[in-house]
Amino acid sequence: MEVLQIHELNPQKRLIEKACEVLQCGGVILYPTDTVYALGCDIRKKNAIEKIYRIKKIDRKKPLSIILPDISAISEYVKFVSNDAFRIMKKAYPGPYTFIFPASKLVPGLLMTNQKTIGVRIPDNKIALELVKTLGSPILSTSVNTPEGDYVIDPDDMGKELGNQIDLIIDVGIKVSNPSTVVDFSGGNVDIIRKGKGELFFL
Repeated sequence: MEVLQIHELNPQKRLIEKACEVLQCGGVILYPTDTVYALGCDIRKKNAIEKIYRIKKIDRKKPLSIILPDISAISEYVKFVSNDAFRIMKKAYPGPYTFIFPASKLVPGLLMTNQKTIGVRIPDNKIALELVKTLGSPILSTSVNTPEGDYVIDPDDMGKELGNQIDLIIDVGIKVSNPSTVVDFSGGNVDIIRKGKGELFFL
């Protein structure tokens, strides 16, 4: 397992490219978002997705999210975005929100819920955005928790716990534990699933 120290506000291009090489080879990484540290992989790598499910010990149909570079990319991975949802996203992104939509056929079946939905994120974090832009593919994003259910805020702790189960850690130091606000647009309404870091300005 390798550890990269990447500047969170001004990511070094060389190190971002190095992390993307790991993703392209089917690796699993620990990386920062604008909320908590997340486990991630290239969504085109089935074995890497399955590995993350094993690491987290969660059911295959538990909803996971993907990181996208910008709003324009959302239309590729969701079937439909209402005018209200688009208006909200324009104000919310980049930011600490996960929005749930009906998934398009480009989303691997492993990532879909029974309702065929997917959570999308455009975090306000330059490392996460540079990773997905450089990779040219969405990155899986799922928060890292302790066995007790708490969010991991220190990457050193996760490195010690997971060891060789992950391939790379992007270490930006300790992050405050505060997950994203989750909003479900898949049923045509604005349903708040979880109140997190993002303000509910749209209610």
